[in-house]
Amino acid sequence: MADPTELMLADLSNSYADTKVSNAFLRLYVSDSRFGRAFASLHERLNEHFESINERAETTRHYWAEQSREMLALIKEVTNFLDALKHAGMQVHLAEPYAGAMKSCQSWLVRSGGSAIPDDFEQTAIVRYEPVFSRSGTEINLKKSSQRTQLQLIGEGSYAKVFSFVDPDYGIKFAIKRAKNGMSERDLHRFQQEFDILKRLKFPYVVEVFQYDASRNEYLMEFCESTLRKYIKKRNSSLPFSSRKRIALQFLYGVNYIHSEGLLHRDVSLQNVLVKTFNGGAVLVKLSDFGLAKDANSEFTRTKTEMRGTYRDPILADFKDYGVRNEIYSIGWVLSYIFTGREALMSQDDAQSQIVRKCAAHDVAHRYGSVRELIGDVERLESTPPPMDAPA
Repeated sequence: MADPTELMLADLSNSYADTKVSNAFLRLYVSDSRFGRAFASLHERLNEHFESINERAETTRHYWAEQSREMLALIKEVTNFLDALKHAGMQVHLAEPYAGAMKSCQSWLVRSGGSAIPDDFEQTAIVRYEPVFSRSGTEINLKKSSQRTQLQLIGEGSYAKVFSFVDPDYGIKFAIKRAKNGMSERDLHRFQQEFDILKRLKFPYVVEVFQYDASRNEYLMEFCESTLRKYIKKRNSSLPFSSRKRIALQFLYGVNYIHSEGLLHRDVSLQNVLVKTFNGGAVLVKLSDFGLAKDANSEFTRTKTEMRGTYRDPILADFKDYGVRNEIYSIGWVLSYIFTGREALMSQDDAQSQIVRKCAAHDVAHRYGSVRELIGDVERLESTPPPMDAPA
């Protein structure tokens, strides 16, 4: 048997599903997926009446008949809405200035002939940029510093710059990726699509993004201390094979995940794999830079897409034909660098070299058919490699 309370809440939420609400108010309640539209609608309509009443109080001191009836109906709607939620065990707080203003309006609003605004009427302070409805126990007020933060340039590519900064409220370092000025409409679309793709991906080995600022064409993302190239280059003479194997597997787990999500990265490289470091030497590999990613569910990829990417498969004639085995080729180059610290394909006869050569085989049919298959071979590698494969 259906829960009566749940049915009531569903009806209450659905009653606002088709209500037209401006984005200026919807954005204030995005954290509440169920009742955000209802709160935004009530907030917007309260503002419209409070603004009109404030204006009439300074001129004719008379509020029109139709608007008076609408305001009384709105007050009743808000009251009934909050009472229904309270009955369901949900405590919703209405900002005190608005609760007080509604109570004051009830004392002088009438249903016919218009309403005389009293001489002692006090104007309502209009709230536009923060919510007036909040669900107790589900929201907190976060202190936001007015201190300006300094951005530090930490990376630059053909289409974007990356900056870092420390959030003054939390003391956490974040990164900002900003599209360069003069970017073509197509490349800007790709930049926005990159954010959209990353926003939907949730995995330990994929860089996390947080919000997009369309006014600056930039997005906020987690900060990673280094690229894979810089990380290994700095430690190459002392990095044990066990650590290299863990890094390789994290990298492969990340690529396998995005493939399972219907994506091909199409620009796997040492620059586009980041490393997040922790005290004690622990590291997390993070895939980034999805500007060339091919989404099987997207219609954006065109037949004349320009061939780009650091490790381009030499047998690939057209980017539209790019597939898993072409990605495997790029993966082989990255694995070779992880194992040796050299930017060249391994050529020995040991197990690691055999894996790399299979990734980059000239005959595509001889390459790994999936990253999952490749992961199996890397997982089976011995913890201590033969001396002949010592890194540079």
